[in-house]
Amino acid sequence: MKADLREWCENHEIPLLGIADANTWEEPLFSPWIPDAYHPNSIFPGTRSVIVIGLPIPLPSLESSPSIQYREMYRTVNALLDQFTYRIAVRLNQAGYPSVPIPRDGYGGIGALVKNPIAFFSHRHAAYLAGLGTFGLNNMLLSPEYGPRVRFGSVFTTADIEPDPIRTDDLCTRCMECVERCPVKAVRKDGYPEGLTNKTACAKYSAALDKKAISPCGVCIKVCPIGSDRAFYGREDIGIYREDAADSPLRKAWDHIRSHGSL
Repeated sequence: MKADLREWCENHEIPLLGIADANTWEEPLFSPWIPDAYHPNSIFPGTRSVIVIGLPIPLPSLESSPSIQYREMYRTVNALLDQFTYRIAVRLNQAGYPSVPIPRDGYGGIGALVKNPIAFFSHRHAAYLAGLGTFGLNNMLLSPEYGPRVRFGSVFTTADIEPDPIRTDDLCTRCMECVERCPVKAVRKDGYPEGLTNKTACAKYSAALDKKAISPCGVCIKVCPIGSDRAFYGREDIGIYREDAADSPLRKAWDHIRSHGSL
């Protein structure tokens, strides 16, 4: 079954796939841990495996953030994740394994996040438990391939699928770029889980950007040096994102994009 899932993902341009044993949610790996109500078996009793897929946000689509370009790409990737997890769940159901896809965003919009900055299920924790990456200072999951520039979707299934090992290394280099560049100083230097991001400050800033039609923010994601995508696009030097960086064709491109789409 796992080989079949991997082949299906490869055929549908899904580069990241990981499997987590639903029981791993029951044994805290650090503190604070995920509350019981947010565990797969609390949401879909009988879950044995959690299938996690990841789709990257192309780095050039993110570099102008906050902008209309990143906003639209963010929406596109979220929509694809919902479609792909739905199709995976249907395939498993047809094979005789009751399964359910979990929506990419488990909250009622940015206004709801300001009131209660948490979704009903954490896909990033699922990706961590499925061996797809480790947490960075910005509380985002970092993958070797794309750093934090990847979105995740999950499927709960009663099928017993061989899980992937949880990564034991630490991909974050503690470069402090996400801490220093956060527009609302929501990222703490002591990192996750000790230094939880100020989600309320982050949500309020995103709500303000949403009124301009250029949310989410994305700054702590674009400046992260982790990910082989940086070398692929020739963006190893993260100094190019600093406001005092020398003028360049890239900066002119970002300024052009930012001058459009905002209300």
